Amino acid sequence: MYREDQLKALLEGRKILIAGYGREGKSVERLIQRLLPQADYTIADGNEQIAAESAKDYDLIIKSPGVPMRVLEVSKPRSLEVSSLTDLFLQVYGDLTIGVTGTKGKSTTASLIHHLLPGSILAGNIGIPLFDILDDLREDSIVVAELSCHQLENIHRAPHIAVLLNLFQEHLDHYDDYMGYKMAKMQIALRQREGDHFFYCTDNDELRNIVEAYPSVRSCMHPYSLNDITDEERTLLDAFPLEGDHNRSNALVACRVANLLGVPVSTQQMSTFVGLRHRLEKVAEVRGITWYDDSISTIPAAAIAAVKALGRVDTLILGGFDRGIDYQPLVEFLTQAITQSHNHAIKNLVFVGAAGRRIHSQLSILNTQFLEEDDYTKIVPWCAEHTPQGGVVLLSPAAASYDAFKNFEHRGDFFREQIMKLK
Repeated sequence: MYREDQLKALLEGRKILIAGYGREGKSVERLIQRLLPQADYTIADGNEQIAAESAKDYDLIIKSPGVPMRVLEVSKPRSLEVSSLTDLFLQVYGDLTIGVTGTKGKSTTASLIHHLLPGSILAGNIGIPLFDILDDLREDSIVVAELSCHQLENIHRAPHIAVLLNLFQEHLDHYDDYMGYKMAKMQIALRQREGDHFFYCTDNDELRNIVEAYPSVRSCMHPYSLNDITDEERTLLDAFPLEGDHNRSNALVACRVANLLGVPVSTQQMSTFVGLRHRLEKVAEVRGITWYDDSISTIPAAAIAAVKALGRVDTLILGGFDRGIDYQPLVEFLTQAITQSHNHAIKNLVFVGAAGRRIHSQLSILNTQFLEEDDYTKIVPWCAEHTPQGGVVLLSPAAASYDAFKNFEHRGDFFREQIMKLK
């Protein structure tokens, strides 16, 4: 294993608590058993057990992404070090890593960078724990890591090349406030070193403002904007098959990362990229209606971007688990979209779950047909009945799925199943 001695040195001789036993917790345990078979470690899963264990005499807690930091604050000794799989990986392999984060677009952008860099290794929040790729690493390896706010919040070393796409309200159930969430994301820049590179999108006001508020970033900064592209970049973006300015922006930074590494990008590479599932994915044309699955949409900005990208949306499905996000920007957008006089105004709205009902309650103008319903076996037939021939149905909930589904993939798959039953 490349740099095994450095990784081993971070763990050796320490009493370790693995906090959380999901995909990353299990990966940590496998590594400990491999490097230090006699290591003194304990596994705790579930917030109550983790809180109780964290009060005990450990030297190091390795926290899984789904465990809020506040769970470890209950009785934590001041001398206790809290780390994570991502933190340990970056301390040893950060110089080999391109890290991609942002509220939305992480998976698509990381996958595109991987697509543009032959031989690169894709891992991280996209579903492959970083410790699971250790045997593939060499001196000249390039790791493209999708990184969530939870993975970044307590890192000591950021990736050599960092990409921060955007910032919107998200995960307010995990952090004390919105600033806590934003600062978790900003670690990808604040923990960089001289000679590293930081790409950030100036088209996103929240992101631009917070970056400008922290002049202490030591790395080389690479602001980018769709308003400032070269003719060559425009040609490449025109070849990119995913719709919407948000996707063009993500494609732009992917091209610039490749350019920084001296890797040429062709229109053929851009045109052959296949978008990821549940991200403005065209499901099918059924009963003369085009159905789109954008179940990844868990915030208002994502739903707004999806509607703008498609241009025509006759029926929009909104809502799910309510995490207290501010829906006013979406309400204002919908008020405009449903009162337009042209043929492409939104004609039908479906409100799902507590979030959907809150969105509905905030809409004072509703010149549409609407349905409040939590059961997708009833929602999909209603959409088929009320959407005109040649029309578009879009699932872009602007809310999490945890009230009724395991995750956004489960929600999107169930939506697809109901559509196929219409055939």
